[in-house]
Amino acid sequence: METVATFAEMFNGTALAILGAVMAVFLAGTGSARGVGMAGVASAGLLSEDPSKFGSTLVLQALPGTQGIYGLITAFILVFIKLNMLGDAPAVLSVQDGLYFMFACMPIGIVGYTSAIHQGKVCVSGVALISKRPKELGKAITAAALVETYAIFALLISVLLIVIKEI
Repeated sequence: METVATFAEMFNGTALAILGAVMAVFLAGTGSARGVGMAGVASAGLLSEDPSKFGSTLVLQALPGTQGIYGLITAFILVFIKLNMLGDAPAVLSVQDGLYFMFACMPIGIVGYTSAIHQGKVCVSGVALISKRPKELGKAITAAALVETYAIFALLISVLLIVIKEI
């Protein structure tokens, strides 16, 4: 019976909200790592042939990393601003409120994961483009930025859901 009581104390709304923040960082960060990795592999191949294209490939490799930053921003807003975890009086949430915040973090977690991987694929194609036509870097960046748009939408939804909720 003591184990059940301990579990019930741990499984509260605040813990669920923090789990949402963790998932936002984990999912968006994992997607970014995969996207940046794919673009990095393609960049290394091009740079082995033409090291002068480092600046162009660096931009394309960095682009899929932004989704991880968006997940981190979402988690910071929830944990440090909304829940006041570093303050004198951290918020104590009901399970219902905790579930709300957990689900509010899911748009950036899921969309961030997916869009970072797809953006990485677009950046790989961009590296191939600039290997043959170096002056077309702007087009490669534009194509990758279009994928980024959906991560920005997800960031906005997650942040708005967190900020508008009264606790």
